[in-house]
Amino acid sequence: MSTFAYVGRTRTGAIRRGELTAKTRDEAVEQLRRQNVIVTSLEEKAGKKGGLNLSLGSAITDKDLVVFTRQFGTMINAGLPLIQCLEILSTQSENKVLAKTIGEVKIDVEGGSTFSDALKKHPKIFDDLYVNMIHAGEVGGLLDTILTRLAKHIEKAMKLKGQIKSAMVYPAAIMGVAVIVITVLMIWVIPIFAKMFAEMSGGKMGLPGPTQLVIDMSNFVQAYIIYMVIALVLAMYGVKKYYGTPKGKLVIDRLLLKTPVFGELIRKASVAKFTRTLGTLITSGVPLLDGLSICAKTSGNKVIEEAILGARVSISGGKTIAEPLAKSETFPKMVTHMIAVGESTGALDAMLGKIADFYEDEVDQAVASLTALLEPMMMVFLGTVIGFIVIAMYLPIFQMASAIG
Repeated sequence: MSTFAYVGRTRTGAIRRGELTAKTRDEAVEQLRRQNVIVTSLEEKAGKKGGLNLSLGSAITDKDLVVFTRQFGTMINAGLPLIQCLEILSTQSENKVLAKTIGEVKIDVEGGSTFSDALKKHPKIFDDLYVNMIHAGEVGGLLDTILTRLAKHIEKAMKLKGQIKSAMVYPAAIMGVAVIVITVLMIWVIPIFAKMFAEMSGGKMGLPGPTQLVIDMSNFVQAYIIYMVIALVLAMYGVKKYYGTPKGKLVIDRLLLKTPVFGELIRKASVAKFTRTLGTLITSGVPLLDGLSICAKTSGNKVIEEAILGARVSISGGKTIAEPLAKSETFPKMVTHMIAVGESTGALDAMLGKIADFYEDEVDQAVASLTALLEPMMMVFLGTVIGFIVIAMYLPIFQMASAIG
């Protein structure tokens, strides 16, 4: 993508100047043509080519999106025109990338594009869920209500994502510290003790078994540390590449769901996300088939995605959602039963909301239990390993003291 500075005239003869991003000059001209702008000058700006943006604070976070959505909904509810809302938000947004994006959306809307179509041009910021809900709000004349719903949905998704991260980050951090500490001991500390023992005994005294084991491990780590690091990096790269394939993603996601403790947490979080998203979409007036398609794309787990797509095929064939979800054995029985009740009573959106509330609470409890369980386990593991190394290093000293005595 490149940035182009343009000068043009509208149909009324007014001169318009600005910037836009496009892959080629022809695409830039086409964008302006759709906005009813006749180009008189178009120049590519040097050093403004797209790609990796390394400017600090440029990444758009969920919090930025929530603030934008809430403010937008408040302005629309207050009766401000859409263009004026976008103009205000583009000037007051603290995030430069978001401000620029809102400005481009405003230009597209001024050119005759619908708000949802203008948002669709920025898929990295506004996903299918966001665009489809905005489209439903435009069609139904409930844009302010939809924006409020969207903000609440993103906030709940942020909370859920934060819970999963906190559950995963803690054990990873403890294990990382353990690996660093043990590596430092093996490479720098143990060799000093080994040299000291060799000098004190003159090579005549045999070392205790635990001490010899630790010294042998230290020698191995010193000799092969580079190869171990290379093997680890290659393994991580291979897993990442394999996960990038459809088959690899399915295999790894299935394994993740079967892992002890973490698998159940991932399942509960996926159920909460699916039911919350689908319930919000249905309540906002998005067609059920479109809603299932969006939920499948945003599920984050290939096994869950296939189960949702199976439900979509079932619906398009005139059947229910609950039946294929139950057959997949991915969703708990309580979930499929409640969805079946919601379908039969015509209150599917309300039932999905209740399921989401229940499983979000379940995720809360699971994260709290997991943290409470892992903290002592990690401390015991770290203490046992380091304690064993320390004791192994002191055993020869005790042996020498006993011999002298």
